[in-house]
Amino acid sequence: MKRAWEISWEVLENAVPKTLSPEELTWTENKFNLGDIEISELRQRWFTPVPGSQAPDFVTIGAIGAMYNMGYDVSEAEALIPEVQRAFDEHDDKAFLQGMALINARLAQAPKIENHPYWSYTCYEGFEQHEKAVSFPEYDYDPNKDKDLFEKMHAAWQAQIAGAAVGTVIEGYHMDHLKATFGEIRDYLRQPTTYNDDVLFELAFLEAFKKKGYDVTSEDIALEWVGRIQYVWSAEEVAMKNLKMGTFPPMSGYYNNPWREWIGAQMRGSICGLAAPGNPRLACKLAWTDGQVSHHNNGILGEVFNALLVSMAFVESDVRTIVKKCIDMIPSDSEYYTVVKYAWDACEKYGEWEPAWRDCQEKYKEYNWIHAYPNAAAEVVALYFAKEDFDECMYISAMEGQDVDCNAGQIGTIYGILHGYKGIDKRWTEPFHDDFESLCRGYEKTTVSAIAQATVDSVLAAGNK
Repeated sequence: MKRAWEISWEVLENAVPKTLSPEELTWTENKFNLGDIEISELRQRWFTPVPGSQAPDFVTIGAIGAMYNMGYDVSEAEALIPEVQRAFDEHDDKAFLQGMALINARLAQAPKIENHPYWSYTCYEGFEQHEKAVSFPEYDYDPNKDKDLFEKMHAAWQAQIAGAAVGTVIEGYHMDHLKATFGEIRDYLRQPTTYNDDVLFELAFLEAFKKKGYDVTSEDIALEWVGRIQYVWSAEEVAMKNLKMGTFPPMSGYYNNPWREWIGAQMRGSICGLAAPGNPRLACKLAWTDGQVSHHNNGILGEVFNALLVSMAFVESDVRTIVKKCIDMIPSDSEYYTVVKYAWDACEKYGEWEPAWRDCQEKYKEYNWIHAYPNAAAEVVALYFAKEDFDECMYISAMEGQDVDCNAGQIGTIYGILHGYKGIDKRWTEPFHDDFESLCRGYEKTTVSAIAQATVDSVLAAGNK
């Protein structure tokens, strides 16, 4: 095998120069203006409408807020906002590019706020630390003996896809505006599709899990990201850039990533629960393995929470029992625990979903609508009051607003496991005709049945090794 330097030298030694005509110069081949392309992409990182709902998304301003949420002094970055907004509005490209670079620099250099509440909680860095802090219940469940395993997996995927489709149209809006515009949302607001960025990362996990089973590593999952995923945003975009430059987990999820505690890991936890049916400890381990590709600390605990919910649905039948036990499996000295516990207590206090949710919405208004916290609270409220009713869960999730597709999709998964096909009304599934299309390489056009079968096969294969 040739060494890298040998290849480089061989190219230099053998390349024969020639004189090019102006027409042959290729600096801007197939490009109208390279600078315009860069500016266009960066402008989307300042403001862009969310693809499914057209909700306004100021992702860079969200990054500033996210760093403050994590206990950093972002005043210098905040001071740059007016000038960058002016440059954006006036298409002052030079000033805009410079301003965006300065914001990123100020965030990277932001000092700790020593008395910020964030620092009073334990920072969780990995599964082993998590495992020492909680007790996982054990169940005598063997997927090999579950004659309904395929139906549960298929219905779970169908329910997740349905929930995501419900939410894609309305994510990023406040509950009052949703109600004023659409009234009571109890069905799809438009013809649903399976296009959704959330599920891409679950499919990448599934591909890695098919190959490695319970020995899957964060690097295995990361490589599937690089090879398969064609759409990334916020935390996942940073992680993907890190991966492509050779920075692998856990640093890929932490380095230069102000969005590392947003919803991006939480929105893909259900696949880890499906991969570890009835085994919450293993579901937690898989969620940590997957989550650290793009997230850190509370961001990963969000994925753990959803993985636990789905795993527990194979062995418990009462939704409130599932939620309460999953809250207890989140370390009580973490900040994430305080969020799901607060939401649970609000449900107990008010006895109705809307006042409970309004309390949580007010409590966590400091956090962006794409942050893990308000959406974790929304999940708890929806599950607590929907109980075993999928329709009611979709209704409450839709009316709460926030990152609805992530929430409704993730917790909707539970109902497919609990009830199988009979628990999901056909109006939620028939529009898809079992077809599935996505922006994940290898899953451009397939079926929900094929995804469910792959999940079943990989779980059984992993457990029988």
